[in-house]
Amino acid sequence: MPDPRFDGRPARIQVHRVRPVYANGKCPGVANRAAVLIHGRTETASPTFDLRHPAPEGGQLSTQEGLARAGIDTFAPSLLGYGHSTRFDDGPNDPGNASLRPYNADGSCSHPEGCDRTHNPAAFALDQQGALLLTNPPAGQRRPHSSQHRFARVDTFVRDIRQTIDDAITRAQPTDGKVTLIGYSLGAQHVGRTLYAANPGPSVLPPDREAACTGRVIPGASDQTWKQTMEQDTEGRNWGGSDPGNPTGVNRSPTFSSYGWNPAVAGQLTPPTLVMQGFEDRGVPGGAANAPAVYNALPASMTNKLLVQVQCAAHGLQLEGCTGPRCTPESGTPYGGRPGEPWAGPHSTTKAALIEWIKSGTFNGAASGRFTVDESGVAAPAT
Repeated sequence: MPDPRFDGRPARIQVHRVRPVYANGKCPGVANRAAVLIHGRTETASPTFDLRHPAPEGGQLSTQEGLARAGIDTFAPSLLGYGHSTRFDDGPNDPGNASLRPYNADGSCSHPEGCDRTHNPAAFALDQQGALLLTNPPAGQRRPHSSQHRFARVDTFVRDIRQTIDDAITRAQPTDGKVTLIGYSLGAQHVGRTLYAANPGPSVLPPDREAACTGRVIPGASDQTWKQTMEQDTEGRNWGGSDPGNPTGVNRSPTFSSYGWNPAVAGQLTPPTLVMQGFEDRGVPGGAANAPAVYNALPASMTNKLLVQVQCAAHGLQLEGCTGPRCTPESGTPYGGRPGEPWAGPHSTTKAALIEWIKSGTFNGAASGRFTVDESGVAAPAT
């Protein structure tokens, strides 16, 4: 751990498992398959991959439930510092460890409680004590940090992922002895670092695209995401607002140093790789150019690599839908759907793509190449 005070302390990782259950027993010829799903920077495993919210076309938005119904056992850990995984009372559970005001331009600090610097203002904003916590729980006064270190580093999370992989193999007993790793948002960086051989919300679209992408935001999904996020945070849900007896709730995520994922690392990967992103994604550096950059950096010798880009899908594509005339294609069938039925949206494409990838190592029947899923859900080779 970056803070040596945490070294040697007992810690636990919460793993959210959703597995297939067979009413009449599993047929002998059906293979056991397993996947480990890694969440992003701010939201924990449950609201990211197992959202308990109805999909407009029926069933649930839950990615894990969709995979389980296809016979795939899924394990989604909340990495250390998230959800019900260990946070330590003198770590993220101490509101005094939320960020303080910045240093002066000359490097001096004008505040008795201390000052902070940030390497990424968009991800790790300064003065979160003043912005979110000043009245509850610090009672009107900023506090000095009880820890002077970032909570974690990328390899902290790599260790969590590797332990989850071992646990998933033990519990699911996959037929081939392997699991599929799935990383969402920043989780993709952690997955990439895990595979390195040398290693020791919904987005808002521009108005014109929001109007064209009818039904992308599914009513109630954001509220359910917040509800499940607060269910996972026993401390943060009691923070925020001006009335300690009626807190607004604060979504907490630990600070960590970010490294270990770059073109050189991607160029050394050997496992088959599926890269998937929405064309409207504004939640990652480079926007929609991020996925092609990752795909292009993969080794030229890799014969099982795929790039899938989805129209009218943003950063939270696993929770996004489709309504209106655009959902019924003029020709063709939505990927993963049935002929004559409208496209249910990016969330259904995500489930179908993961199921095909885990079972066959393909997308739309192909083992390699670039694909585009259009605004009606029809998949075709990219031009």
